[in-house]
Amino acid sequence: MADSPLPPPGARPSRAGSQAGSAPVLSTVILPVLRWHEGGRDRWQRAEELGFGTAYTYDHLSWRANFRDGPWFGALPTLTAAASATSRMRLGTLVTSPNFRHPVTLAKELMSLDDISGGRLTLGIGAGGNGFDATALGQEPWTPRERAERFGEFVPLLDRLLREPVVSHRGAFYSADEVRGIPGCVQRPRLPFAVAATGPRGMLLAARHGRAWVTTGDPRIAATGTPAEGLQAVRDQIERLGTACDQAGREASELEKVLLTGFVPGTPLDSVDAFVDFAGKYAEAGITEIVLHWPIPDSQFAADEKVFERIATEGPSQLRSPAAQQ
Repeated sequence: MADSPLPPPGARPSRAGSQAGSAPVLSTVILPVLRWHEGGRDRWQRAEELGFGTAYTYDHLSWRANFRDGPWFGALPTLTAAASATSRMRLGTLVTSPNFRHPVTLAKELMSLDDISGGRLTLGIGAGGNGFDATALGQEPWTPRERAERFGEFVPLLDRLLREPVVSHRGAFYSADEVRGIPGCVQRPRLPFAVAATGPRGMLLAARHGRAWVTTGDPRIAATGTPAEGLQAVRDQIERLGTACDQAGREASELEKVLLTGFVPGTPLDSVDAFVDFAGKYAEAGITEIVLHWPIPDSQFAADEKVFERIATEGPSQLRSPAAQQ
């Protein structure tokens, strides 16, 4: 079933159906590394002040070697606090996965968070990987095939749990026994999914269940590719997404196309001009939302925070200017 929830009153309107080349929405991802009362709340409030469309956070138990042994807080409690500290900006995960989540418990938490936020929640969701989350519960890491199969069951079941008042399901990996989802999401028929996928099975899930599709580019060229190669890789992915939409009987233009930066060749945080050039090229390729990592010193996301804030406040208007469209 294609996802077509209406935005709640006062929320950022959907850009579904926007044309390639139009100015993308600018969003940010705030890694959950700060204590809430020691800068965490201030960062989320500052993101709203700067006008970001959505502020996301990673949904991991820990992440990569340089963050694993430092502070790292839970995504859904962080977003709940952020919902109470903000009022306009959308909030979301980039991304939740089946690695340590079950659809039944996740659905209840998401329904509650959608209510607390006043209908401002987006669920970014992906198949997961072989990182720390994959073995934290004591299991062997799943093979790529098993991750795809679990993802293929996880997403449709979660869709039902968030849409229907009572759900029962017996699957290969997940079960639900007369699970109640009352009163349901504030956003109807449920909160929107942003499905991260690069393979054909994942893209088909995005086409069937997503308000948006998410990419981080091609990981094979993240470290060694040129900016032109990174851009072409995303163009190719968008073309394959179109094929998946054809299979699902859906117009590709109905899907938002979200680029999480930091993993594609290029340096969009070097300056406002660098960002405008980068974002303009990806908008022409069909990307409708660009997500920038909030700078974190001494990490792969290190950047000048003053430049980052200038990009947030000046970049979108420059992308909308006639000169930027030429």
